[in-house]
Amino acid sequence: MSIDIQRRHEGIPKAIIDRAWDAQLRLCRRYRKLVAKGKVAHVAIVAVARELAAFIWDIGRLGMAMAMPQDGHPV
Repeated sequence: MSIDIQRRHEGIPKAIIDRAWDAQLRLCRRYRKLVAKGKVAHVAIVAVARELAAFIWDIGRLGMAMAMPQDGHPV
């Protein structure tokens, strides 16, 4: 891992880094599969963008859950 990536990861919980990496792998694979099946590139890009939005929502939800203690009050 490069120094730049290590710096970006500082202070970010491992669960969020892992989820982001899962997204990277899945979205890259999905784009390649769609194009290989003959989908027009911009159609594949829109499909991947839609799925990326879901990953962003999930990572935000995960971050909020990690910031919220069990009693339901913000830190």
